[in-house]
Amino acid sequence: MDQMEYQDTRMVIITGMSGAGKTVAIHSFEDLGYFCVDNLPPTLLPKFMELMKESGNKMNKVALVMDLRGREFFDHLFKALDDLAETSWVTPEIIFLDADDSTLVRRYKETRRSHPLAPSGLPLEGIKLERELLEELKGRAQQIYNTSLLKPKELREKILTQFATNKRKIFTVNVMSFGFKHGIPIDADLVFDVRFLPNPHYIDHMRPKTGLDQEVSSYVLKWNETQKFFDKVTELLSFMLPHYKREGKSQLVVGIGCTGGQHRSVALAEKIGKHFESEYETKITHRDIEKRKDITT
Repeated sequence: MDQMEYQDTRMVIITGMSGAGKTVAIHSFEDLGYFCVDNLPPTLLPKFMELMKESGNKMNKVALVMDLRGREFFDHLFKALDDLAETSWVTPEIIFLDADDSTLVRRYKETRRSHPLAPSGLPLEGIKLERELLEELKGRAQQIYNTSLLKPKELREKILTQFATNKRKIFTVNVMSFGFKHGIPIDADLVFDVRFLPNPHYIDHMRPKTGLDQEVSSYVLKWNETQKFFDKVTELLSFMLPHYKREGKSQLVVGIGCTGGQHRSVALAEKIGKHFESEYETKITHRDIEKRKDITT
């Protein structure tokens, strides 16, 4: 394929001191839609670039974590970086994560991990050796983040602000309908039970339909208790969502459950999701809408 097709390809290489926040960094790039690989050996970088070309420009935003795994790491990494510099369709950007020695020692003590360069020694010994080995690599970095005074949330926000390619909100609200009959969604952050509302299942001609049908939706939403529930839930979510976003969550999953996940929960998930779509990136999903059995819904 023509190299001009790859002119917008972005490759970020994340490296730096062990314990300085590389895990937080790679998760942040995942939230930005980057194709991410953790701990990619530098010797595999040429093969990885071949895969990028074969993808037909589908992998045009890539973030790679390259960790220290020994002295031989540097010969391979520097050669790989030099090879990348010769390409016309991708320009690598190196992010080096650093922190002062006392901060790194404290983090190792808190996690009870040993330093990879001093597995049986003191963490400070490994930190000093690693800092010496990484000195030249740090000098080649385009971005250096010192995370000594940064909380994980603050590092994430720093990366999102700098590398976001558009102004769309990263925070996503996913409103999911489900049926308690089939179990509560394991990925739900908040769950609301609407089984107390009038049930269209008991109206014969509505039974085979779903909350996506106008007749069923109108029936579910016309009751005073439904309107009060909707008003109270949206008021609660309007209060909570900005705080979840400020805390650094990338998405919030709100589960709306009835018995079978076909009528009441579907109608309300649609209404609640559409209520917030002007403020947040909103997705509406119906987990159990096709699981139609002869049960109350």
